[in-house]
Parts: sequence; structure tokens; C-alpha cells
Amino acid sequence: MPGAVVIGAGPGIGRSVARRFAREGMPVAVLARSEATGRATAAAVAESGVRAVPLTADAADEDGLRGALDAAVGALGTPEVVVYNAALIRPDAPGELSARAQLDAYAVNVVGALTAAGHLLPAMARRGHGTFLVTGGMPEPKPAYTSLSLGKAGVRALVALLAERYGPAGLHVATVTVDGPVAPGTDFDPDDIAEHYWRLHAEPPADWRREVTHGPRPAASRD
Repeated sequence: MPGAVVIGAGPGIGRSVARRFAREGMPVAVLARSEATGRATAAAVAESGVRAVPLTADAADEDGLRGALDAAVGALGTPEVVVYNAALIRPDAPGELSARAQLDAYAVNVVGALTAAGHLLPAMARRGHGTFLVTGGMPEPKPAYTSLSLGKAGVRALVALLAERYGPAGLHVATVTVDGPVAPGTDFDPDDIAEHYWRLHAEPPADWRREVTHGPRPAASRD
């Protein structure tokens, strides 16, 4: 079975998404910035009895990211699904960060996703099917999170561009917008959020959505 590649596979959404695809029998390559994090996520994925390939890459390092993606393809073949979950999340007000710091944040939040797409989607398009999913957020920009707001707006634009470019070739491109802080046991439990990624991947072409939003549950559903 073709595998999945999860970029930004640390504890939280990335690990939960990797485990969710593994439960469907898909081998998974997990990319994390630190070797220890990648190995921990791979061990969690392997509990499902599928192959898990831990890889180390900084999403802002183009050469390093491309090299890790080549290793993933070498291990598992052209992926069936790619999830870009890397993000630099920090509070910063307008004008608080230097231009260099803003560019560094954008490199992780948006440019890494573009690099991954450019590296993997052409081969997936030639095959004629596959899914590329990006973790989004900030449905409304917040001045207290300026760099993240700019990055998530960029993610939404990137997904639209990639969907237009690769949708006709049979690739489903979409974003899961997470409208709140991720934490186990809350309305933003990463295992619950991970379900969106699987459902998007499993959608038939006639039902493809470009964006789904995970928000707090209505008060009545908590009773």
C-alpha cells in the first residue's frame, strides 16, 4: 500500500495524524526537526503494526527538507498522502519582530509547504491520485499573533493555488484549519483533529472540500 508522509510530526497533531493513517494500514514516514522526536513518533506509529520511517529535517532548510523527502520516497515510494504540519507558533505584535524574524517564521509556516509540494506533487500528479493536506489556523487574523496570522493566510492562498494547479490531475489539496489551542482532553484534542485529515483523504472527488475547520464543540454537546 502506498504510504503517507507527515512533515512536522511532533507530539500533538502531527503524531496523531501519523497514527490515524497507520490505523488504516498505511506505512508512514515521519519528519521532525529533532531525531528524538521523529523516533518517538515512529515508535507510536509502529504500534499499529505498519512500517514507520523516522526522518530528521528542518522545514525551513530547503536542502535538508528535500533530502528527507527523497529518503521518504526511497523507503515508501511516491506517497499517497502528504501532510504538512510544521509551524512556528509564537506571540508577536505588529512591528515587534525584525524583518529577519518574520521571514524565518514565514519560511516554516508557508515556504516549507511550498517546497514539499513542489518536490512531491509532480510525481503524484503523474500517477493520477493522492492527497496533500496542510494544517491551517487563525481563521481571523489576531494582532497578538502577527507572524502566525500572516503565515496561515499564506497557507490558505497556497492551498488554493495548489488545488487549481493539481486538482485536474487527480490530487486533492486541502487545509484543516484549527481554531484554537491544541491539547489532549479538550475540544482541540489532537486525536479528534486527526480525524479530519483522514476524512479529507477518503473523500471521493465529487465531494472534495478545500478547507475544514475544527472549532470548539457547541455547549450542548459537552453535556
